[in-house]
Amino acid sequence: MRPSPFALPLFALLAGGVAAPAIAGTVTVTIPRQPVAEYHKPYVAIWLEPVGGGPARTIALWYETKKVGKEAGTKYLADLRAWWRKGGRAMTVPADGISGATRAPGQYTIALPANIKPGQYVLNVEAARETGGRELVTLPLSVPNPNARGSGKSELGAITLSAR
Repeated sequence: MRPSPFALPLFALLAGGVAAPAIAGTVTVTIPRQPVAEYHKPYVAIWLEPVGGGPARTIALWYETKKVGKEAGTKYLADLRAWWRKGGRAMTVPADGISGATRAPGQYTIALPANIKPGQYVLNVEAARETGGRELVTLPLSVPNPNARGSGKSELGAITLSAR
């Protein structure tokens, strides 16, 4: 009995042989210590946009997840103005896998999603802090080779994209 002509492609698909190439990379974001008397941890949004246009994809969102009440910690998400306009207002939060609490000054590493299609993107990192400032840093990102460096001037420090 001859196998069906569809058997091999189906087997290859199930075995992962036809899957899109995956990238393995990380984004490292530094939140600098601020020399101020009243310090509030910043809200931070990290998202990707295709260079030629298309929907934005949020990778990480740090905000006051522990607050309770009608709007909880989501009330100030609109202060992340660029992210909010690019799709944040339509997002349901908390979102599994990307939402998290605000972070203290330090360096944080986030894995890039493995299912990003090859192409040219812009990585955006935006921070907004109560009684502080706002800052948006953008970096070009080429998939499958995600290597780039940038830095903010006040609310964000060094930002590094690297392949694993």
